[in-house]
Amino acid sequence: MTSVKTIEKFDAREIRRKLGLNQQQFWSALGVTQSGGSRYESGRNMPKPVRELLRLVHVEQLDIKTIKREDMEVVEYLKQQEPELFKSLKKSARNHAKKAA
Repeated sequence: MTSVKTIEKFDAREIRRKLGLNQQQFWSALGVTQSGGSRYESGRNMPKPVRELLRLVHVEQLDIKTIKREDMEVVEYLKQQEPELFKSLKKSARNHAKKAA
């Protein structure tokens, strides 16, 4: 799994080109305009939330449209109130994903 620090080393333009997407396709998936994405590709500092979205959508290939607020509420609850259960479920999910691949 890619860490947040690793994504900072990635070049957004390089990721976009490897995916074969134009700027409009690539950046609109993150809710960023083509012109804003172009500025990031030209070296403008990318805010952390945009970097995170880029990682989730284009590196981790996560369909963010399927994530619901209540899903995140459950995750946060488990992390805070049931950390061992959260770790166990996370490990099980990773193992399941590896077997499915």
